[in-house]
Amino acid sequence: MRLKPDCVREILLDVEKRAIYGQTVSYLNSIDFQAFPNYSPNEVLYHIRQCHESGFFIGNTRFLYEGCIIKDLSPAGHEFLANIRKDTNWNKTKEIAQSVGSTSLDVMKDIAAQVISNLISGQLSK
Repeated sequence: MRLKPDCVREILLDVEKRAIYGQTVSYLNSIDFQAFPNYSPNEVLYHIRQCHESGFFIGNTRFLYEGCIIKDLSPAGHEFLANIRKDTNWNKTKEIAQSVGSTSLDVMKDIAAQVISNLISGQLSK
């Protein structure tokens, strides 16, 4: 399956919104997957696994037959999400990734961090 960065962003935003300390975020039934109308449950689960493997979630994400349970975002997940939360930053990150020909999560994280760094530098030079 091809990695869809927009799906990753939507997952991170949803986990952040739903996570409560001491409770898990579950994607176990059709109601849970309604948060992602542009993606099939299979696509969402695939991208959740990619987020897990990239260290965006705390602890072990439990994958079940047709769903999963996530504990919360990790510091790395929060950092990446903070860098891509604003639509203009996300669109710039995607534009650069497409122009260099890579949309891997590691590359997207690096580009997003550099986009933010450049914005900070611009603000400091005023």
